[in-house]
Amino acid sequence: MTTPPERAAPPAAKTAERALTSLELRIDGLAHRLIERLPRSRAWTVLAELLVFVLKQAWACVFGAAMLALLLASRLWYPDDAALSRNDALTIAAVIVQLLMVVLRLETLRELRVIVLFHVVGTGMELFKTSVGSWVYQGDGVLQLGGVPLYSGFMYAAVGSYMVRVFRLFDLRFDRYPRRWLTAILAALIYLNFFTHHYVWDFRWVLVAAVVLLFGRCWMSFRILRLRLRMPVVAAFLLVAAFIWLAENIATWSNAWAYPDQMDGWQPVGIAKLGSWFLLMIISVVLVTWVYPPQPPEAEPGVTPRRRGWLPRPRPRSADGASRAAGRTPPRPFGTSRRP
Repeated sequence: MTTPPERAAPPAAKTAERALTSLELRIDGLAHRLIERLPRSRAWTVLAELLVFVLKQAWACVFGAAMLALLLASRLWYPDDAALSRNDALTIAAVIVQLLMVVLRLETLRELRVIVLFHVVGTGMELFKTSVGSWVYQGDGVLQLGGVPLYSGFMYAAVGSYMVRVFRLFDLRFDRYPRRWLTAILAALIYLNFFTHHYVWDFRWVLVAAVVLLFGRCWMSFRILRLRLRMPVVAAFLLVAAFIWLAENIATWSNAWAYPDQMDGWQPVGIAKLGSWFLLMIISVVLVTWVYPPQPPEAEPGVTPRRRGWLPRPRPRSADGASRAAGRTPPRPFGTSRRP
């Protein structure tokens, strides 16, 4: 009896593996070796998926986590009488982190284009908002523009870095995604309102309603390890906005900047800021979809796509279902994506 030849990996899987850097491939191999040692049970399977989800999120947040670590470390240990000002030191450190992200291929040059655009959009907003007193930066330095230290742009870039990396790591897919020209118009109106509400009526809640109306039918699917889950994209916007709001509390405690009610002493950022971050998410998504155009859910063996619901619905198996199941594509490595 002859041994059947080993089936070659599908082209999509090979493309996915090429999307990983050498460092990510080593992490992926270690993760799979650890997961393969887990007992084969439902509880351990759920635990493995949860562990991979946390690891992916942490890996996507690496730039933002580095920026928060720099802010905390400078608040706790940077000497007040240092020759180099704290703001300039933070700017130089942020530039080094960004260079390492590119040199180590944690971000592609294609993704870097969007991150640079986040810099430009964020710095423009910073220059205006500080001029009208929405918030202030303390301390002095040379590496600043209009009184705004240049490290401020890297905080917006941290959001951009997370967004582009999470698209790739979780292989995000969208069902009923709005037309991109409509999302671009909405993002432009949101950005404009951040400036005009100081002089005319604030359209913030009208824009929030427009976001819910435009994205209300859109569902996002994401792959963890073997499991692909679905959730309303508006809920995803809210979750990320809440996470950014928590990071903002850490940053303001670190004296990165201060709101007027924090000038006499730190206090938590008002919960109303969640609305601003929610709207900023739309601008972020529009910028990221310039690099990663929204893709529809892929047809997977044995799964019928659903319009509603959090989990895919198994397709009824026919008589030859076993033979098709034997030829299913193996699960993609936890850090991979079909995109190059």
